[in-house]
Amino acid sequence: MSSLATPAPSRCPLCGEANRCAMEVERSTGVKQPPCWCTQVKFEHAVLERIPPQARRLACVCRACATRSLSNK
Repeated sequence: MSSLATPAPSRCPLCGEANRCAMEVERSTGVKQPPCWCTQVKFEHAVLERIPPQARRLACVCRACATRSLSNK
């Protein structure tokens, strides 16, 4: 992913894979979704710091990237 490209809201800004964000699905389709998986996960600060500044608050991190640092401990 180019560091200058605007991230797609449905793609993880770290790996580019689908983030499966229920809130984005609901926003884009208008179909009510159950609570997103991300509301049940505590994101480590180190994960959030890896998001490029121009992508912050524009796309959700996927579950794999959000939990990768937890499984490496």
